[in-house]
Amino acid sequence: MQNINNWLQTNTFHHSQFEDLKRLVEAKEKQNLTISVCIPTLNEEKTIGKEIVIFRSELMEQYPLIDELAVIDSGSTDRTLEVAASFGADVYLSAEILPRWGFKRGKGENLWKAIYQLKGDIIVYVDADIKNIHPRFVYGLVAPLIFRPEIKYVKAFYDRPLALSDQIRPSGGGRVTEILIRPLFSLFFPELTALIQPLSGEYAVRREVLESIPFPIGYGVETSHLIDVYSDWGLEALAQTDLDKRVHRHQSTRDLGKMAFGILRVFFKRLKEKGMLECLPELSYYLRQFQVKKDTYEQIVYEIFEEERPPMLQVPEYREKMGLNPL
Repeated sequence: MQNINNWLQTNTFHHSQFEDLKRLVEAKEKQNLTISVCIPTLNEEKTIGKEIVIFRSELMEQYPLIDELAVIDSGSTDRTLEVAASFGADVYLSAEILPRWGFKRGKGENLWKAIYQLKGDIIVYVDADIKNIHPRFVYGLVAPLIFRPEIKYVKAFYDRPLALSDQIRPSGGGRVTEILIRPLFSLFFPELTALIQPLSGEYAVRREVLESIPFPIGYGVETSHLIDVYSDWGLEALAQTDLDKRVHRHQSTRDLGKMAFGILRVFFKRLKEKGMLECLPELSYYLRQFQVKKDTYEQIVYEIFEEERPPMLQVPEYREKMGLNPL
């Protein structure tokens, strides 16, 4: 599609384009923008300290790009909170934010509550398990928002194509992306196939967007974001930045099955809401997988809810905090 080709030329970046951090900070300050970094956590004591040290030293102390660095935690049982606080992050328990709304366990829950808790005009979400963390995981994502006001949502992708003699290693997403998301987007939202890694956990978003869209609490949050932003603002509001390489732990096939199940529930819900799918039956909450014990095949049943939090603009506490008129 011609639109995809044009978009890839104009809205796909490489982090090296934004290495002049002094210029980036000057542009940010000229616009009076504030930037918050949110790291959602659950038992990440091994990697969280390094992320905070690098972001604070490079992007707060040496170059004041970040105004707020926060951890939103789902209830870690290891030393995640202690480590994060000791290195200078603001630390919050998800369960204590908007207590009237209760607590749901899931990454999407943390991302949603961060909108209420944090102050930035732009919020950058960065996963806590990145072993090769680098300042580019922040500046590479916020720079397009600072330099291009029409861009509203910037996704990360990694491991760009490398020419090796006469061979090229193709760049793409993970297993769930290539087996599930890319085929679904190809069928229903072809322009979204331009996103190389739609499920990446790193992205920067303007507050005006985040407060306007619902948040699935679990695996479907990234997929729903892209569909909703694309539907409301168009492909030109999206962008992506090549961050070269991301080293993190890999998930088991069983866990990826749970992820795919949750994503499918959210995807079908979006299709129905947008009138793209009629007569959708009630979808099961149960995912069934198998394991073998000796000579016995045992079915394991997981109950996976993809509940959704409403747009933050519909939350009375948020409207009061932001000085907005009651609904």
